This record gives sequence, structure tokens and C-alpha cells, in this order.
Amino acid sequence: MNKVLKSIFHISVLFLIVISLWPGSLIGFLLYNDWSLQPYLIKNPFGTTINHFICYLCISLMGFFIYVKNENFKNLVYGLFFLSITLEIFHSIIPNRSFQLQDLLANIFGVMVAYFVIRIYLFFNKP
Repeated sequence: MNKVLKSIFHISVLFLIVISLWPGSLIGFLLYNDWSLQPYLIKNPFGTTINHFICYLCISLMGFFIYVKNENFKNLVYGLFFLSITLEIFHSIIPNRSFQLQDLLANIFGVMVAYFVIRIYLFFNKP
């Protein structure tokens, strides 16, 4: 079961990288046949920035729970922070994409919230 969860996590990270580096909205094209439309996960006043937060929160939580007892857990935390920053910075040079500070902050905040959830989990579930 753990191998299946690890595979799902790695595929999710790969999918995140692909949709982040694709010129234009790949999901918008698949859903609406329009490269410029970004789908809303939930209707909100923040626009698609909430998509970034939800995506990084879910992927980070999955990875952190899977690798919480692994000796490379700290590397995973740093790696997800680095990925969240790097992918948004690349939006400034990818055609049909744009760098947005709100999206960068949502990416980082998603990873941070997941990390704090894990820290709280570990605090209450000490070995």
C-alpha cells in the first residue's frame, strides 16, 4: 500500500510540474478548449490563487504523511518549498503564463500549512 501511495505522490508532483510549465492553461484547454481560461476549484474572491494553495496543500500533505518517518523528510520539506517558488518564478519566462506574487505566496503558504499540520500531528503522536 505504501508503494502505491508513494507512486500517487510522485505522479502528482510530476503532474504539478507539467501543468505549471505548460505554456498556457493546460487544464483550461482540457476543460474549456481555451488555453487562456483558468478553472476555479471553488468560487471565491481571490480568483485562481486559491487553486495554488489547495494544490500545494494537498500534494504537500500527501508527501509529508507518506515520508514523515523517512530520514529524508527534511529534504522533502525543502524540496517542496523550492518547487513552489521555482515553478511560479518560471511563469515570468513561459509564454502565455505570468508571474503573480499572490500565487507565489499561496504556493508557499500551502506547503507551510501542510508542514504545520504534520508538526501538530507529530506533537500529539509522539512515539
